Amino acid sequence: MNKELINTVRQILSDYLEKNGLRKTPERFAILEEIYNYDGHFEIEKLYITMRNKNISISRATLYNTIEVLLAAKIIKKHQFGGNVKHYEKALVNTQHDHIICVICGKVQEFSDARVSDIRLSIAESFQFKVSHHSMYIYGTCSECIGKMKPKTD
Repeated sequence: MNKELINTVRQILSDYLEKNGLRKTPERFAILEEIYNYDGHFEIEKLYITMRNKNISISRATLYNTIEVLLAAKIIKKHQFGGNVKHYEKALVNTQHDHIICVICGKVQEFSDARVSDIRLSIAESFQFKVSHHSMYIYGTCSECIGKMKPKTD
């Protein structure tokens, strides 16, 4: 991962912790770095297992509490794509993108399309609204699940 980006997010976290009177623990920074070295979306339990497999000693409670701190510091984003599982992603490296979610297997794909930005600008103009950001989730069935469906016979 980009060392400059890691240093930037470490500084953001450090400033946030200091401003809010929270301790700067090595565990918090280890979790932050693990997240920023991870590609794509993650679930907390899977992150926990990944860190344990790398012999990084972190308790579940520390991980869950740190995730809340990182959310508050706007270093990560939370998504709920359906079901009870929350997904997270880095907030500072991802360009604007949206998500398509398969309702059968739960697969999440990111996409960017300039037409979405055009629509966003048009809506903002029509409603005299200053857009800070947007989020779009499109639910359906992925090509793999469509391929697995048996054709119905009469």
